[in-house]
Amino acid sequence: MEPAEEQDAGNHTLLTEFVLSGWSSRPELQHLVFFTICLVYSMTLIGNLLICMVTVHPALHTPMYFFLRVLSLLDISTATVVVPKMLVNLLSEDRSISYLGCVTQLYCVVFLAATEWYLLAAMAYDRYVAVCSPLRYSAIMNTRACLCLVLLSCCSGKVVSVVQTAWVFTLSLCGPRRINYFFCDIPPLIMLSCTDTSLYERQLVSATVLVIFTPFCLILLSYTCIISSILKISSAESRHKTFSTCSSHLTVVTLYCASGTLIYLQPKSSSSQDAKKILALIYTTVIPTLNPLIYSLRNKEVKEVLIRVM
Repeated sequence: MEPAEEQDAGNHTLLTEFVLSGWSSRPELQHLVFFTICLVYSMTLIGNLLICMVTVHPALHTPMYFFLRVLSLLDISTATVVVPKMLVNLLSEDRSISYLGCVTQLYCVVFLAATEWYLLAAMAYDRYVAVCSPLRYSAIMNTRACLCLVLLSCCSGKVVSVVQTAWVFTLSLCGPRRINYFFCDIPPLIMLSCTDTSLYERQLVSATVLVIFTPFCLILLSYTCIISSILKISSAESRHKTFSTCSSHLTVVTLYCASGTLIYLQPKSSSSQDAKKILALIYTTVIPTLNPLIYSLRNKEVKEVLIRVM
């Protein structure tokens, strides 16, 4: 991709970098925000690395924990793509990011987010097979099937990311090079365009439906069947254990769905830009921290193995 042109007083200059304004509107809170985000990022790395370490234990060699390990790797990657640059910007007066760096960051963020959504759908399918077809579970969810689902999620995420990144950076970005955000994302970038973006906004809404609502509907369908099967279980203890496992996954899905849709369904709404920054912060830093807590603290097997390993 060629660097865009910036329009300034009728002249066209080569746009080789952007400036991420981030949280500059509240300079008195910069240091507090820095230490808070640094703490959250540390918790994200420690929690997800523990999940990766624990789930390779022989006692947890099941498809559910394989998917959970992949989810933890995606969470680490998502936070690492966004947070270190944000931390540097909080303590530095130079908040610039190169054109190529912005392209790369946007590509990685979209790829990881889309891949995670498809992976959550694969995890819901795994729970559906485990609850509704327990006798055929080992045959259906074998190693090859799990790897294929993960690869399919990654390939789907890559296609979405390539299309969205290419489309954004083919827009004429002739507005000011300052991005009112803390990382390169679609909504703040298209607000820099000096051309009509209505076609792209419609395409983005369609992509949001494809990436978020399609997996979400599949997840809801899976859990509808799961709940129907759970209600037929005579043992109260078995029902509680199954509900506990499924509720953890539904909690993560709900958090992702709420924040993702509010960010991308109205990409050019300037009135809610500050709110979108908060939602993006939750999406990229808070949720990756919560995932290990949601899955491990509510899971007896993970806690037992973690204590054994520690």
